[in-house]
Amino acid sequence: MKVRPLYDRILVKRVEVKEQVRGGIIIPDTAKEKPMEAKVEAVGEGKFDDNGKRIPLDVKKGDHILIGKYAGTEIKVNDEEYLILREDEVLAIVETK
Repeated sequence: MKVRPLYDRILVKRVEVKEQVRGGIIIPDTAKEKPMEAKVEAVGEGKFDDNGKRIPLDVKKGDHILIGKYAGTEIKVNDEEYLILREDEVLAIVETK
C-alpha cells in the first residue's frame, strides 16, 4: 500500500537513536521516550491561500526533521509505523554537511 499525504501534511518515520547502556542498566521499551527526529517519506502538494494559489511546502522527501513528542497521528502501513502531521508541527529541518 502506498500513502500520499494531502495538502500541507507530511508522512514521516521516526529515526531510532542508538542506545547506550551505562552501568549495565537496561531501560525497557515502554519507559523510553519517543525519538524527536524523523525522516520525511512523502509530502503533500501544499495548502491554498486566500486567492486560491497553492503554497508549496518547505520540507521535501528525504529531509531529516525535528518534531514534538506528541505531534501528528500514528499509522501502520505494511507492519511499519509512520506518523502523519501538518507542516506547522515540524520544529526544524536538520541540516548535515
